Amino acid sequence: MQNLIFDAHLDLSMNALEWNRDLTQPVYALREREEGMDDKPDRRNSTVSLPEMRKGNIGICVATQIARYVKPGSEIPGWNSQEQAWAQTQGQLAWYRAMEDRGEMVQIHNLDLLRSHLSRWENQNDGNLPIGYILSLEGADSMVNVSYVEKAYQNGLRAIGPAHYGPGVYAYGTNSEGGIGAKGRELLSEMERLNMILDATHLCDESFWEALDHFKGHVWASHNNCRALVPHNRQFSDEQIKVLIERGAVIGGAFDAWMLKPGWILRKSNSRDEGVYLKDVIDHIDHVCQLAGNSLHSGIGTDLDGGYGTEQSPADLDTIADLQKIPDLLQQRGYSEEDIDNIMYKNWIRFLEKAWG
Repeated sequence: MQNLIFDAHLDLSMNALEWNRDLTQPVYALREREEGMDDKPDRRNSTVSLPEMRKGNIGICVATQIARYVKPGSEIPGWNSQEQAWAQTQGQLAWYRAMEDRGEMVQIHNLDLLRSHLSRWENQNDGNLPIGYILSLEGADSMVNVSYVEKAYQNGLRAIGPAHYGPGVYAYGTNSEGGIGAKGRELLSEMERLNMILDATHLCDESFWEALDHFKGHVWASHNNCRALVPHNRQFSDEQIKVLIERGAVIGGAFDAWMLKPGWILRKSNSRDEGVYLKDVIDHIDHVCQLAGNSLHSGIGTDLDGGYGTEQSPADLDTIADLQKIPDLLQQRGYSEEDIDNIMYKNWIRFLEKAWG
């Protein structure tokens, strides 16, 4: 019997709209259709589609909207105005709505919907159930001003990561330095009023500490690994992980190969050549568990469709359905059945029950 899985970070709508992938199709059909294409780094190597998620019993995910605003001269791609970024996220929302209309997905934005969906997947799953998704915003640049936060909340948005890569409107993200400033504090205050979840993923160190000082609501890290194992500012230090644990956070292990093992060179290294495997994901999950002294703060947050594919995923993972290999790997490390259930989905469920209860 397969374990139920909650994946706390997938960029589904970005892949559908910007990569032009019909995610209702099998992964192998997506790869075949992309033969000869080279406009994206992971063409022909995709690992995620909705049928493949069902095959892997991934019944719930946190699904993103993402659209970065960039100033003139930025080396990071993005939209040239916040209004354009907002419009892009609304297109992404329209795709999720279309998936709901088709019966492929169902939005989960309160406790009753969460419990009902969970019950169906635990007790009535026939392989054709819609995949539940909690809507999250990766980088808050598309919030033209703070009044847009409530507009997004009314559309089901329940979590926000204030920054992504580089300097953002409301915070500084990966590979940049700076604090949250007045706009960031205003954003966090509105999120707290609406009982939205703060996703600490991607915040640079200064913004991370300022955000946690100013935000008193619920915090998680949807897809983040450990700096002690792979030294880079994208990862969390042990000190950061301990503070997140104290705040009741769950930290989702990410599957991007450069975050799993030191020495990776983007666009040059290959998972098989570098010897990156699913066991390396377990190392990061285990590190969080050891810091916590239990299995209650680790989860899965793959980011498997975050601009890379099999070339930059663990070498023993072909599609997202291979997440079903994780329980055996955890068992080999001495984790009990209860621990494994916690990591695969129950920690995220308990977090949401507390946040929404």
